[in-house]
Amino acid sequence: MALSPEARTTALQAMGDRELDVLVVGGGVVGAGAALDAATRGLSTGLVEARDFASGTSSRSSKLIHGGLRYLEMLDFRLVAEALQERGLLIQTLAPHLVRPVPFVYPLKHHVWERFYAGAGVALYDSLGLLSGRARGLPHHRHLTRRGARKVVPSLRRDALVGALEYYDAQVDDARHTMEIARTAAAYGAHVATRARVVGLLKDSGRVIGATVQDLESGDRFDVRAKEVINATGVWTDDTQGLAGERGQFKVRASKGIHLVVPRDRIRGDAGLILRTEKSVLFVIPWGRHWIIGTTDTDWDLDKAHPAASAADIEYLLAHVNEVLEQPLTHEDVEGVYAGLRPLLHGESEATSKLSREHAVATPVPGLVVVAGGKYTTYRVMAKDAVDAAVHSLDAKVPASCTEKVPLLGAEGFTALRNSTHQLAARSGLHPVRIEHLLGRYGSLIDEVLDLLIADPTLAEPLTGAEDYLRAEVVYGASHEGARHLEDILARRTRISIETFDRGVGAAEETATLVAPVLGWNDEQIAREVDHYVKRVEAERESQKMPDDATADAARLGAPDVVPVSG
Repeated sequence: MALSPEARTTALQAMGDRELDVLVVGGGVVGAGAALDAATRGLSTGLVEARDFASGTSSRSSKLIHGGLRYLEMLDFRLVAEALQERGLLIQTLAPHLVRPVPFVYPLKHHVWERFYAGAGVALYDSLGLLSGRARGLPHHRHLTRRGARKVVPSLRRDALVGALEYYDAQVDDARHTMEIARTAAAYGAHVATRARVVGLLKDSGRVIGATVQDLESGDRFDVRAKEVINATGVWTDDTQGLAGERGQFKVRASKGIHLVVPRDRIRGDAGLILRTEKSVLFVIPWGRHWIIGTTDTDWDLDKAHPAASAADIEYLLAHVNEVLEQPLTHEDVEGVYAGLRPLLHGESEATSKLSREHAVATPVPGLVVVAGGKYTTYRVMAKDAVDAAVHSLDAKVPASCTEKVPLLGAEGFTALRNSTHQLAARSGLHPVRIEHLLGRYGSLIDEVLDLLIADPTLAEPLTGAEDYLRAEVVYGASHEGARHLEDILARRTRISIETFDRGVGAAEETATLVAPVLGWNDEQIAREVDHYVKRVEAERESQKMPDDATADAARLGAPDVVPVSG
């Protein structure tokens, strides 16, 4: 199922023409997951998102699929076990093309007691994974000497550790994964549309019966009637609940986490690092030809759409990672910076790192289900629980959730295709390394991308200024993956905005020109898209020089959205 511009138009028309069983508001990982869950139960389903898939929290995570090793210290065994079960499902069944194992080294600073304490925790982590029945494919943890740890990660300072533990988790391109969930939902019949904002909820005799939606591309407003509405808007939960005119049953608090992206050659190592800080933990995560370093954990009550990283945030991460590196990182080593907001259920503790990562589902008003909290890894469980609550009041008998057995598009046949890398290379004329790159992004949908560049060989060329990606990939993002604007392509269909030192500015004009025929842009719109993207990058760079959140937020808001998202 291609999320083409024409498919969006059809979806919007279909949502306005008939009453749906379920309307999901929010195109993050939980909203997309809820749309897939509902559609695969045979329910007529709509999904609307004000900006782009994963444009909020779901594209700005640490990109890890993990149980949350630190939650064992909080004795939250149920959350860890649940997350590890989901990790196994994703690696083996649901998205093997997008989710892959990654090793981590945990440096030890104290003899005997720390090895025993930390080793027991990692052993329990592995055991919980085994008890889930889905730990296959991830090696067991192992103890390392100081010399052994520095063989795995040569950049570690000798005096930064006395030994180490190595264990495995998994990682994912969060934005691509979220988009593929939405695309899979569409393949099962869901009506899916981005740049479609809910501006009001429809009510009858105190019951929510749908929503008023504004098409932000055309400005048109229309009503979508639905037997149940699911609010899956993450950090915007309180705002969306307010549309119902009722007080919510729980509050969501935003915690800001920032990440740095640096080139792979700045840190020599074959595994990631997990380091303790005075507040939480810090990861150094392998990411292709880069490392991702993060994260911070601070309260945020400013602009939710564009959380800004300040100079203090960046300095905090550099200072902590440099404590263990032989060659310290500098500001000049930073290719990309991104900031995201965690939606935490409001707790009594003032420290956001101590707030619950559990999720909650509530029905504050008949016809409206609200789901919030949770972790990226457990999105499928959150989606299932939200749909369970919604179908509870439907008259017809609705089947139970089946998403644990529903692979995402691109998963079926992925292993066989990966074994055929050289044949695919011969057919397309691409180098096998390029084929491996494409398989890791598209899985068994790779033929759709290859068809584009076989039909037009110029699309087989690398993108100017972002040579890790082919020209065909940006065209495919617009023709098949629902991208509507240049930022969607450079920030989420690809990760060019954080993987290049110029933040994607050098690739902007060529990308806009390539997608223009697909999206119907004229020269004026191409120029507008490029200008907006350049100003976005300038505003982000300026915000990252500011000393604190307030000044960073003001600087970032200097670049408005290319399409207004306010009603």
